[in-house]
Amino acid sequence: MRRARHAGMLAAIGFAAVIAGVPATQAVWEMRQGEWPQALQVFRRAPTAANLRAYETDLEEASVVAGRLRPWMQYAQFALLGDAGAKGVVGRDGWLFYRPGLECLTGRPPPPQPGRTDDDPLPAIVSFRDQLAARGIRLLVMPVPNKESIYPERLTRRAGCADVVVCGQTRELIEKLQASGVEVLDLFHIFGSAKRGPGTRGAETLYLAQDTHWSPAGVALAARAAAERLRVRGWVRPGTVAYDVRPAPVRRVGDIVRMLQSPPIERLVGAEDIPCEQVVRRDTQAPYADDANAEVLVLGDSFLRIYEQDEPGSAGLVAHMARQLGQPVTSLISDGGGATLVRQELRRRPRLLAGKKVLLWEFTERDIRLAAEGWPVIPLAATEPPGSPSAEDSRAQGTLGGVP
Repeated sequence: MRRARHAGMLAAIGFAAVIAGVPATQAVWEMRQGEWPQALQVFRRAPTAANLRAYETDLEEASVVAGRLRPWMQYAQFALLGDAGAKGVVGRDGWLFYRPGLECLTGRPPPPQPGRTDDDPLPAIVSFRDQLAARGIRLLVMPVPNKESIYPERLTRRAGCADVVVCGQTRELIEKLQASGVEVLDLFHIFGSAKRGPGTRGAETLYLAQDTHWSPAGVALAARAAAERLRVRGWVRPGTVAYDVRPAPVRRVGDIVRMLQSPPIERLVGAEDIPCEQVVRRDTQAPYADDANAEVLVLGDSFLRIYEQDEPGSAGLVAHMARQLGQPVTSLISDGGGATLVRQELRRRPRLLAGKKVLLWEFTERDIRLAAEGWPVIPLAATEPPGSPSAEDSRAQGTLGGVP
């Protein structure tokens, strides 16, 4: 009886020591860094619900003990339970998926927010088309499918290998855009046909296994389809610049793996071998480069950045589209901001529209529902005359920072 009582007391003392030891360790560490203990910040703010939530979040993010233990806890969950945390979903055959993208496919659309008028992409896209048309510029809209829409069989055995699952909200938007006269490149149909086509068994997949983005095969297919649409519509003149491609393989740790912020998981999963093809000019063998005087402007998000500005460079959609057109283009890229941030930047840099005949607008499917800035209508600024200071600053490929 005494042994049981002593064991219970020891367990209680140990539990209390752990509870008290973590904040004490944190406070000592912060004071040694010359900082005010984070735990005492609660006394410096009004005790509102918002401040208390922010205080709790700050404690979690600043915790030294949690920072040391969290990667290993995540590793154990990933390796033993197949749990990729709040942002990832473990699929089949080593594939990983981005949870927000999957929730777009399986969840219900959120209810309209009272007082908000910028949740619907349709008015913003139609307005953008009309504003460009007033300047003599054609618009081609290219929503890029979420990976789970094209490869549901990598998530569950219940999906067939030839299946492509299109979210109802996505399909509705595409149909409404087409009914409104907006030119849309339907990559869902194009990628689905490629999956079902002959000779695809064992072929390179259109998306990376451990990343949210497309593979070089997906890039090449989208570039061919976009260039073909512009030629068929007669929106571009035949190009005169000859481009070749050369192998430029890279190794890349998937962004879904990096989102887990666990070095042990990164070591377990490893980097993915990616067979990129870099676009080079045939006459000089120099890697592809944008031309600010080009007739085609490409707007988009990290689906344009990958391989183009990331390693190996000049191997992304922009370069491959230029090769298909036989002429350089110019581009403006905003990570995580293909829906709105890139249009806001275009408004700040109106010289980018000077001399343009076509604008290709790429954004990812999940932005239809989850765009960080919503879908406001953004008026375009007046085009600045050549030679103005801000005009000269715009004569380069644009890039905005952000998240994938």
